[in-house]
Amino acid sequence: MALLATFSPRPKLGAVSERRNYSSGSPFEPRIGFSRATRVGDHVYVSGTGRIWEDGSFDADPAAQARRCLEIIVAALAELGARPEDVVRTRIYLVDPADIDAVGPVHAEFFGDVRPAATAIAVSAFLDPRWRVEIEADAFIG
Repeated sequence: MALLATFSPRPKLGAVSERRNYSSGSPFEPRIGFSRATRVGDHVYVSGTGRIWEDGSFDADPAAQARRCLEIIVAALAELGARPEDVVRTRIYLVDPADIDAVGPVHAEFFGDVRPAATAIAVSAFLDPRWRVEIEADAFIG
């Protein structure tokens, strides 16, 4: 005697939450076609963020670059109604894995009390060869 399984159809999802995009003014945003951050519902996704100083200056120190990346991320979060406390995951990309010794403490300045899930990854290069670090963040406002 064969058993027949009864499957109910997949429930229809409700309307997609409003999507809000935030631009930080990076020259890569329009060229590549992305936003610095996007909020859909209670979720905020911040793109990989490289150091961008508004006055065009440059600091080769990986800790200074990480601090600038995280300042841009915090500003993007704020524009979309989130706070550093809402961050649930970060990804740190480094050209030189040894730079984690300089970048890690800066990450802890911003998220040490929150302690999001985090990953550090070594990559071969960034779009701007002067960059040593790029950081992404995901937040949940709940």
